[in-house]
Amino acid sequence: MENVKRSCLECNESLHGRADQKFCSDACRNSFNNRERSDSILLMRNINNILRKNRKILFTHSEKNKTKVLREKLIQEGFNFNHFTHIYTTKKGVIYYFCYDYGYLNLEGGYCFIVKDLNEK
Repeated sequence: MENVKRSCLECNESLHGRADQKFCSDACRNSFNNRERSDSILLMRNINNILRKNRKILFTHSEKNKTKVLREKLIQEGFNFNHFTHIYTTKKGVIYYFCYDYGYLNLEGGYCFIVKDLNEK
């Protein structure tokens, strides 16, 4: 049996117990994982903030589930057209971009047609 000194990946304290043990405590494990994932967590948080803001802007412009608004007005309010949750394509090939339950269709003349997804529960 090999007697290799093992140490905690976070604090370098020596480990006793299971051969596959990597951390001396839950606190060290949590600290290590939080640090390792901090970049991806920050990225997801920023994207979710953009999506929530987009949805809020669409919601404020929606009237009776359907309305038309200038694309430039949405941009002025901070709408980010690069982020959306999903795309819906009709049988005729018309593409709607959604931010959760509110979506928009790009129209000619710089307008967007805002809709509410009635299939959402």
